Amino acid sequence: MENVIYPKMVMDALATVTYAGTKKNVVESGMVADTPAVAAPQKDGENWKVKVVLEFPRDTDPFLKSTVKAAEAAIKYHCGKEVEVEIETEFKSKPRPEVGEMLPGVKNIIAVSSGKGGVGKSTVSANLAIALARLGYKVGLLDTDIFGPSMPKMFNVEDEQPYAVKKDGRDLICPIEKYGVKLLSIGFFVSPNTATLWRGGMATSALKQLIADADWGELDYFILDTPPGTSDIHLTLLQTLPITGAVIVSTPQQVALADARKGIDMYRNEKVNVPILGLIENMAWFTPAELPENKYYIFGKEGCKQLAEEMQVPLLAQIPLVQSICDNGDAGTPAALSSDTSTGLAFINLAQSVVTVVNRRNKEKPATKIVGMK
Repeated sequence: MENVIYPKMVMDALATVTYAGTKKNVVESGMVADTPAVAAPQKDGENWKVKVVLEFPRDTDPFLKSTVKAAEAAIKYHCGKEVEVEIETEFKSKPRPEVGEMLPGVKNIIAVSSGKGGVGKSTVSANLAIALARLGYKVGLLDTDIFGPSMPKMFNVEDEQPYAVKKDGRDLICPIEKYGVKLLSIGFFVSPNTATLWRGGMATSALKQLIADADWGELDYFILDTPPGTSDIHLTLLQTLPITGAVIVSTPQQVALADARKGIDMYRNEKVNVPILGLIENMAWFTPAELPENKYYIFGKEGCKQLAEEMQVPLLAQIPLVQSICDNGDAGTPAALSSDTSTGLAFINLAQSVVTVVNRRNKEKPATKIVGMK
């Protein structure tokens, strides 16, 4: 080959390649990591060799393959089709940890679940997380309900905006901290007045980002506030994290208990095998503020207690239906912040019960394995 190839020729060729991520060429985008290496033929029959290193934001860049192919084609077009082109890729951000290596600083992962919506599961999750923090534990809370996130409101942080931090070569989301709890929710990233019209794949992808691309750090308890029922979200959690155990929330009424059984069955499935730490009977009775000693069993009496006995799992708490619990949740000041009230004390006692059953579970049972199902 008679043509002489210089590094500038290669750079000029790369300047014709547009990177879709910035709408600029790869040179303007600062993606050419070093001066292109050019090697002349050493003997007859050999071709010129060009080596280029392109740096992308991350290994999951959707434009990586197309950009590399376009760069190779541009070099051959401008420098000669016989040129042997080698393009290496580097990444500004280190790749996401593999499944099984996520959250290395988290000791216990607790899924708060319910078979049915409207039983106060998110209220229980928020108060449990705050109560554990008040007991001195390091706590994180992930709102995994992609389509109905409620934690930003319950923690009165709807206007907060998580920011990114650079850590160990990765760009990570920094959770919002309130009441001693590290908190993340898709609610921080979508409009509260707009429906989230996502297919399942988009929802699970967003959930994985909140888990793996966040700076959760060292945690004693990582609480997962799961959506009602059994869905793609639950499967993603089971396939992504080794869940220490599940806590099932239900009201005493039979309709809720029937769905709670389905939730228990999901975790006890032989392919899942996540221990049930216990049941929480929410709205166990109604107590009016002016008659604090009175109990009115408007949803039935001790239905969750009976289910716990039937399923041979602990009943961790019976939380009364008190207007202040609802009011505090709406105001962003959960009941667990006030240990001098009966409801605040109920959540502190719940947190102590959860600590007890988790410690017992960790002593008596092997660590949960991540579910490997298709």
